Amino acid sequence: MVWCRVVALCLIAFASIPALAQDPIKTDGDKYKLKFENERVRVLEYRDMPGEKTNQHHHPAFVLYALGPFKRTITLPDGKVLSREFKAGDVLYSDAQTHIGANIGDTPTHVIIVEFK
Repeated sequence: MVWCRVVALCLIAFASIPALAQDPIKTDGDKYKLKFENERVRVLEYRDMPGEKTNQHHHPAFVLYALGPFKRTITLPDGKVLSREFKAGDVLYSDAQTHIGANIGDTPTHVIIVEFK
């Protein structure tokens, strides 16, 4: 009996992990496009319009390259909100992160993201 409860709790815990760390291509396939992937990196192109936001998703450590200017907020799972503004050509490194992104500016977001595996 006890063993069955332990197994059930483990299954519930493992089942909730994907919900907390979803792949952005799965959560927001209309915004993220796979450009390249190998055993070391995955390259994504991301586009959205002013007023749009993503579903919660997860990125491993990554480098972001801004193809145009944009302004957005990043909402972390603990509720903390970060404001970010980029010019074309800006580059950002980030450790692994789960977030919801929202375009709060008046220009589209267009970036290339290189995720490290």
